[in-house]
Amino acid sequence: MPLQKQVSTKTDSPSSPDQHFQVLSDSKNSPARRGRVTTTHGSIETPAFMTVGTAGSVKGMTPEDLKTLGAEIILSNAYHLYLRPGHQFIEKKGGLHQFMAWDRPILTDSGGYQIFSLNDLSKITEEGVAFQSHIDGSRHFVSPEKAIEIEAALGADIIMAFDECLEYPADYKRASDSLQRTLRWASRSKSAHHREDQFLYGIIQGGCYPDLRKQGIEGLLNLGFDGYAVGGLSVGEPQEKMLKVLEQVVPFMPADKPRYLMGVGRPQDLVEAVSRGIDLFDCVLPTRHARTGSLFTSRGELHIKNARYKDDDLPIDPDCHCYTCSHFSRAYLRHLFISKELLALRLNTLHNLYYYLSLMFKLRKAIEQHSLEKFRQDFYKTHNMGI
Repeated sequence: MPLQKQVSTKTDSPSSPDQHFQVLSDSKNSPARRGRVTTTHGSIETPAFMTVGTAGSVKGMTPEDLKTLGAEIILSNAYHLYLRPGHQFIEKKGGLHQFMAWDRPILTDSGGYQIFSLNDLSKITEEGVAFQSHIDGSRHFVSPEKAIEIEAALGADIIMAFDECLEYPADYKRASDSLQRTLRWASRSKSAHHREDQFLYGIIQGGCYPDLRKQGIEGLLNLGFDGYAVGGLSVGEPQEKMLKVLEQVVPFMPADKPRYLMGVGRPQDLVEAVSRGIDLFDCVLPTRHARTGSLFTSRGELHIKNARYKDDDLPIDPDCHCYTCSHFSRAYLRHLFISKELLALRLNTLHNLYYYLSLMFKLRKAIEQHSLEKFRQDFYKTHNMGI
């Protein structure tokens, strides 16, 4: 069931910026590359998908489950951990790695997306964002400096600068004003960042406007970050617009730094974004879909609650080698889901995460073997067949 052997283990000392990312293999016919991100808690083979553990837990999964699946890094959310149980509490417990018993890399996002998604519960000023907790209505204020303080206390290996996540669609002036604020906040985030064992990534904003995106990456390059993320996508725009933004932005992103596409996670999006030079991804899709009975397969999505699977003795995906597919039938999994058994959510999650991590493993191999375009064509041939 494991997808690959972990390449490196925890290092004895923090990695320096020039050791943080290494390109191992280039694709001959596309910007795609095969690489390795190195952190204090180990390395991540790229392109990589970061499993999301929002509140310090990937729902239904133990750390050992994730390791068996081949996960090398997880993403946790600074906003949620700040509200509950609190970043200072986690710091007293030895940091997030110790608190959740995960000894591999962690990335924390700054919480900007969650705060801005609160809409009526938040107010943006030049200093930062005032907002009400979605949990109990309590009032809070997060500035770039506060966001970095929270992430420093959590102790993640990779942390994100505080940014303003723009809604879609947004007019040009709104996008331009938001971008300039994000760049000012990026500067303040960098000034507040002092932990040498944490790598700080800047976030490129600018909506779907090519000149603003170019301004965004140029502004971040002038500041200098350990990695660069494309933010403000997967917020309602069609896929063609998202891919167009990547084609416009990636050529300006440094070849010697990790490129991270935030919050994008449909399988076809991963294949297309890897082909355009992206190294890191995160999305709640595989775990959230698992909890609603939507399962990813080599032939497309399968909705396990459908009556057609009541007497189906096949596994979710006959081509899958995960624990769930190796032991259980669609009929049994449908029974569990319809009966609202907790085991249904766990088995579904195991399968979906295996599918995602296996997809990234195959993409890495395709880049190494200079066969990415063939892999891409074969992916669509089977992905569109249907179950």
